Amino acid sequence: MTSVGSQGNQFFFEKEEEMRKYVLIGLGGALGAILRVAFRNIDIAGYAGSMPVSTLLINISGSFLLALFLTAAYEHLDWHPDIRLGIAAGFIGAFTTFSTMCKETALLIYSTNYLLAASYALLSLSLGLTAAALGVHLAQKINARKINAKRSGGNKPL
Repeated sequence: MTSVGSQGNQFFFEKEEEMRKYVLIGLGGALGAILRVAFRNIDIAGYAGSMPVSTLLINISGSFLLALFLTAAYEHLDWHPDIRLGIAAGFIGAFTTFSTMCKETALLIYSTNYLLAASYALLSLSLGLTAAALGVHLAQKINARKINAKRSGGNKPL
């Protein structure tokens, strides 16, 4: 039989574990948002066109990084789920920005740049999916090399 005090401590530790998850997501989110703003302020080779290239590049790189990280994390890395959440949902989730892509597409439509709006949406989707597939593929290759190196007993460089 447990005392009321020990039940209270169990509740406290459960809440502490839950709070850690949200703190890690928040910290990751803050860092990802800062990085996104920094990327948006980079002049991309003097590009002066109407297509929002910085958002496109942010979302493509984020798609690649999310797929790479989650594939590696679930197949090989033995990281605590809260850390994975902090990186995936927090950092990469805040770095990428689907809502900004949608807003920018809508602005292109409202300014009657229909072809550019359709091109931007199609590029975002197709390049994002391609980047994610490449991220999964690369993580699987890295994981396979690590597994093979462990089996052979050597530490081959990756």
